Amino acid sequence: MIGYYVHHQGRGHLHRALAIAEHCAHPVTVLSSLACPGHWPGAWVRLPRDDTPSQATDPTAHGRLHWVPVHHPGLRTRMAAVAGWIEQHRPEVVITDVSVEVTLLARLLGVPVVVAAMRGERRDPAHELGYDLAEALLAPWPATLPEPGWPDHWNAKTVWTGGFSRFDHRPHADAHLPHTVLLMLGAGGHGITDRQIEAARRATPAWQWTVLGGPDGWTSDPWPLLTSAEVIVTHAGQNAVAECAAARRPTIVLPQDRPFGEQHATARALHRAGLATVLPGGWPDPDRWPALLAETAVHDGRRWSHYSPGDGAERAARALDHLAAAHGRPLPA
Repeated sequence: MIGYYVHHQGRGHLHRALAIAEHCAHPVTVLSSLACPGHWPGAWVRLPRDDTPSQATDPTAHGRLHWVPVHHPGLRTRMAAVAGWIEQHRPEVVITDVSVEVTLLARLLGVPVVVAAMRGERRDPAHELGYDLAEALLAPWPATLPEPGWPDHWNAKTVWTGGFSRFDHRPHADAHLPHTVLLMLGAGGHGITDRQIEAARRATPAWQWTVLGGPDGWTSDPWPLLTSAEVIVTHAGQNAVAECAAARRPTIVLPQDRPFGEQHATARALHRAGLATVLPGGWPDPDRWPALLAETAVHDGRRWSHYSPGDGAERAARALDHLAAAHGRPLPA
């Protein structure tokens, strides 16, 4: 059995887990504070939240970890639930996406751990501990765009899957709709205001804008909009970028400020490869939008295949199955 810890922030961690689990030969149990999606066919352990109550004392253990506040009931019951599940089901391997603390807990209980890697500055003590402990690192980007500054022993155990998403095997629209913009704000928070969006709309009267994300624009299936848009505008979260890559559409990327500079690191990689129009300075002034949309629309979206070849989830699943088989009973014939 494979245990899969899924962080509750945003929806990218969940979508990545579901895409990988679909291809795993070993049974997968998800452990998360998120509610189980209705279409999930496997086991699901609903974990208590570790951020309620919000009051926290020494949450970083003197700078060595990320979130371990002392005498915190949410943390205590959450970690007890994970440990109890491991004791009862004895998984061959656990993958964490993402939590240094769950990585450490599983390894302390004698279970090999795989860490879903993230771009950005990960040389702080907590990340170094988690990445060093990992049996393998899953990097959802291509080996041709490595993360600068990683030590050799991290690179040596990394499985570069390329970008992947829940849409990798969905058919594309027959043709895009001219002069259409899809703005994806995501569910993990953003710094773009309604006033900024409206000003961009007014500055580009020939273009039709659709906004996804935020409190009023969420949809469970954005694929038809992704593949039919002439230009996509998105943040630089790993999952959002992977969905744009799967759609093979010209894209403008505006990285948001996130811990450890993750989105800015992703944006730099995309810029180096010439895969997207990257705007690290934030939302442009209205008068820049007409030229930005026109210049981006002529990009060849097929170049995204260099970033997202289409089989990343299968590669990740094969790596997990290989480790699970190496550390446990062989699969039945």
